[in-house]
Amino acid sequence: MNEAYFAGGCFWCVTPIYKMYGVDEVICGYAGGDEVNPTYEQVKHQETGHRETIKLVYNPEKVSYERLLDIYFANVDPFDAEGQFIDKGFSYTLAIFYKTEEEKEIAQKKIAEIEKSSGKEAQVALLPYKNFYEAEEYHQDYYLKNPEAFEKELIESGRKKQ
Repeated sequence: MNEAYFAGGCFWCVTPIYKMYGVDEVICGYAGGDEVNPTYEQVKHQETGHRETIKLVYNPEKVSYERLLDIYFANVDPFDAEGQFIDKGFSYTLAIFYKTEEEKEIAQKKIAEIEKSSGKEAQVALLPYKNFYEAEEYHQDYYLKNPEAFEKELIESGRKKQ
């Protein structure tokens, strides 16, 4: 099993997408900052240097890292430097946290393709993996625990059109 770490804005919103594509586990958390064991409130209020991030546990024989990046870029706005959809602030900005040079090269290639095809500069930080702190339990599988509130969040955020 491998792990991948992507900051894609609101972690609630990107969690279910990966489960549809063969990822074994999706864990919501916080990555990249200096605060040890940050809380949701600290991260949300931009106090820690962390981004809302998902940890993907996957079998590379079932789904490749490249495919995970394709899914990622299909579900974010790679040109928004301020965050994602209605969620603004550093903790909602995009980042790919790579663990190997191969992951870094694959991500660099994907970002370059997006920039070439759009003619715009992608606002995606490509950073070496530093840390990951699991978010509070109520954030895990939020879409299953709170389906009505999750649906409302998708619509209000602009991620889902009515």
